[in-house]
Amino acid sequence: MDNIEQALKQYFGHDTFLPGQHEIVEQVVSRRDALILMPTGGGKSLTYQLPALLLPGLTIVVSPLIALMQDQVDRLKVNGIPASFINTSLSNTERIRRESEALNGSLKLLYVAPERVMADNFLALLDRIEKNVGISLLAVDEAHCVSEWGHDFRPEYRQLWQLRERYKHSPTLALTATATERVRDDILTQLRLRDPYIHIASFNRPNLYYEVRQKNQNTYAELVQLLREQPEASSIVYCTTRKGVDELCECLCRDGIRALPYHAGLTNEQRTEHQRRFIRDEVPVLVATVAFGMGISKPDIRSVIHYDLPKSLEGYYQESGRAGRDGLPAQCILFFGHGDRVKVEYLIGQKQDVNEQYIALEQLRHMLAYGDSQTCRRRRLLSYFGETLNVENCGNCDICLRPMALEDRTIDAQKFLSCVARTQQRFGMRYIVDVLRGANTQRIRDMGHNQLSTYGIGKDRSVDEWQYLGRTLLQQELLYESTDGYHILKLNALSHEVLRKQRKVFISVPVVATPAHQAKTSQQVLDPASQRLFQHLRSLRRVLADEQGVPPYVVFSEATLRTMAQLRPQTRTQFARIPGVGDCKLEAYFKPFTDEIRLYCQAHNLSMGLEPSLVGREQERDAVLASLVGPAPSSRMVTLGLYRAGRDIEAIARERGLNLRTIIGHLVELIESGESIDIERIVLPDRQKIICNALQMLGGDMLKPVKEFLGEEYSYEEIRLVRALTRQAQ
Repeated sequence: MDNIEQALKQYFGHDTFLPGQHEIVEQVVSRRDALILMPTGGGKSLTYQLPALLLPGLTIVVSPLIALMQDQVDRLKVNGIPASFINTSLSNTERIRRESEALNGSLKLLYVAPERVMADNFLALLDRIEKNVGISLLAVDEAHCVSEWGHDFRPEYRQLWQLRERYKHSPTLALTATATERVRDDILTQLRLRDPYIHIASFNRPNLYYEVRQKNQNTYAELVQLLREQPEASSIVYCTTRKGVDELCECLCRDGIRALPYHAGLTNEQRTEHQRRFIRDEVPVLVATVAFGMGISKPDIRSVIHYDLPKSLEGYYQESGRAGRDGLPAQCILFFGHGDRVKVEYLIGQKQDVNEQYIALEQLRHMLAYGDSQTCRRRRLLSYFGETLNVENCGNCDICLRPMALEDRTIDAQKFLSCVARTQQRFGMRYIVDVLRGANTQRIRDMGHNQLSTYGIGKDRSVDEWQYLGRTLLQQELLYESTDGYHILKLNALSHEVLRKQRKVFISVPVVATPAHQAKTSQQVLDPASQRLFQHLRSLRRVLADEQGVPPYVVFSEATLRTMAQLRPQTRTQFARIPGVGDCKLEAYFKPFTDEIRLYCQAHNLSMGLEPSLVGREQERDAVLASLVGPAPSSRMVTLGLYRAGRDIEAIARERGLNLRTIIGHLVELIESGESIDIERIVLPDRQKIICNALQMLGGDMLKPVKEFLGEEYSYEEIRLVRALTRQAQ
């Protein structure tokens, strides 16, 4: 086991394991079955990728989505790990080539979908692989799909036990980020794991801020404000329906938010293109149905916003968990309205199986309780998965950050319950609220309820206030609601105690209207100088990723770039110490990143090669300077100002102490964000036309094929600028 830590640094660039990883790797390397529950961002993938390198033979990874396979393989290859996938996106020639690589021992990991892995011809291939090189490990990712109680049940997963029986000497590793106790038991049974090592990590994600906002006529304006607060940050906005996605996306674009839609109604080509542009940071906002996201490994999503009600708490945890996978602060906002419940119930009603309907209604009940809750959001989420939060106040949700007070609302509760009684316990909450507020509706007049003593006695409070009181009564079990789909309010023994003045009713009300949003993020903010350097490094990262045809985070995570911006490494030893820098990335990226850091630091009089202990001193100095000179314009806008003043790009690069590639990157990003920039001074019109034709013929996903087609006469920088213009025109 001595080489486990060495392999971790060599291939993945980390000096230490995340909690639980080392023990899991040891168990898997000793060929023991295992069930691994780790939250998103907890490092599940490494628990089978590292053993795959240490064990002889080939690791087979069962993965549900093509996008996940491509993303994982890109990351592994950049780290020097031989990996591949086989799925329907490949031509026959390419599929045969990859099968040959698996048979001759050229690969260490092979990703396949559950539908393919159980096909007779693929099982025959696995038999040959077992005979030739051996199957070292069977890893079943997203293992909750095996259970009908899971939030994404897939019948194909039910057949995977046959792999465990067919290859008895290969350990099976089941992995998931979300599973209740019932789902965990189902995974163990369905996959027939033998004496498995079971690791259940904490579901707590301390870096995520949870907030529930009531859905009302101002919700869209609030959404726009949230997105404008972090204009370049990656955000996902979830809607229930395709129509909702399209309409919301259109509104956001009209209001200046760069957004793309994603749902099953788009063509495969459209979905692929929109997903590609999002994960490569070309557009910051993706508006999507839950068809998007499962298996997407983009680590730097800063916001996940649910514009509509999710169907289950387990699904919500999984979807919101796509934020902040890099461990940096991120926010999870739910716009919660009971009107959305009707939509979800309608969808549940379309299910043919009565048992499936029952399961779905149970899941919805937990989701509604989360939205209505006035206790810590994190505590309720963890409780759903059987975990107890050890502190009273999580310090990073709207409830815990918003001072609350208890208010005696016994008299209002008596009015509400009395109205339920006088209307014969035959109506839902909205009708009761209408009677209390004296609504002059045809239905109320027809029922004669405008003659009741409770009619109009609640005019002094708004609809929202009465509904909040009603939901609180339900939460405190002072009232209950029928579960037959009609949501009729019913009294119980505790209701009568309130009516007889034997029990008081207290509800939580906020002391201030606005929560102290994201209070924890201040601990993570870079000092101004390091923040500006970080943005330069992000631009360089995007250029390098563009040339390789991979998402920027495959080059380096934002957490790695932040550490670089703080420590400003210059020697190979210093660069190798940065978390996320393994042997392959040290060789590939040492020079471009240290050159960029050196040029920037020389131009801005910053120290380089800092030890962690000196960072605080640097930050303190830069904070003082920033307070004296005030906020600086963004680096891109400085470049744009100089360019529009007539400077050529070489002069701008010299004056700013930056790479020419970085200056071009600024112009490309500005064009893609909608700025009108004339590039004829850089790329003559005739050359633009030739490059544009090449892009149309070859596609612009990867620049390398276009560059090779055009030859040495054309530079990457010219191609990137022309591509940005063509995308702006689309």
